[in-house]
Amino acid sequence: MSPPAHGPIGAGHVSGGGGNANATAAQSGGVSPFNFVTFTAFMAWFGGAGYLLTRYSGLWVGFGLLVSVVFGLVGGATVFLFLSRILISEEENMDPADYEMVGVLGKITSSIREGGTGEMVYAQMGTRRVCGARSEDGSAIAKGTEVVVTRYEKGIAYVKLWSEMSGEE
Repeated sequence: MSPPAHGPIGAGHVSGGGGNANATAAQSGGVSPFNFVTFTAFMAWFGGAGYLLTRYSGLWVGFGLLVSVVFGLVGGATVFLFLSRILISEEENMDPADYEMVGVLGKITSSIREGGTGEMVYAQMGTRRVCGARSEDGSAIAKGTEVVVTRYEKGIAYVKLWSEMSGEE
């Protein structure tokens, strides 16, 4: 039985399930219309319209203030809509669980000596990546062997053989 194939090197993700509840909760909310960016846009449009109306028109002050507030609200709403609909896309939010290393399936590209460090290549989020790798039990692992990451610390992936993890012999 072969490992699940995802990409040219057979890299996939083997996980015990679970998930990250905090990441899911953070993604469920959207951008509030009352934020610093929309407030500054409101103030800029309100101030600009107010200045132009008091300087170049003979409008009554109360009516000019009302028109300036309307211009400010339109400006703030325009910036908010641009921010929420165009710049922040629900499909492109980053999820920390997508970059979790534990359970990643990869292939050794530089053999791991006994007690030493080698290199592995794996695919994550559609990109081929490389990182340092060590054997979880300190044994040697040959180049080209498929492995699964069991833990990831300080840029080093600690790996076990895929054949051990899958029950193959």
